[in-house]
Amino acid sequence: MTYLGKPVTQRQLRVGEMIKQALGMIFIRDEAKLPNLSTKEITVTEVRMSPDLKTAKIFVMPLGGKDAEEVVSKLKEFSFVIRKVLSKKIVMKFLPKLFFVKDDSFDYAEKIENLIKQTNK
Repeated sequence: MTYLGKPVTQRQLRVGEMIKQALGMIFIRDEAKLPNLSTKEITVTEVRMSPDLKTAKIFVMPLGGKDAEEVVSKLKEFSFVIRKVLSKKIVMKFLPKLFFVKDDSFDYAEKIENLIKQTNK
């Protein structure tokens, strides 16, 4: 796995996993009170950290994939609230900036699976 041509360090992976678990618990417990959005239905699939650990790219998917674009835009809009709640859960020198992205890996996997099924017929 590489990030901008450099291999991902063990530290990046460890911090990313720690943030992923903390965000998962925050969303499940609905600790980040976001207007017009229930975070209980949001799955954090992956967190990729920058080499300097100052930014985190968070891949999310709502349950069932419903209104994914709308959910991601709400998370982007209120990322400062989520970051504030996260700061109480994780002790780091610098808490990273959070960038939310829709996870397309499930759609891609389904597309590959359908192609494999077509070739087997």
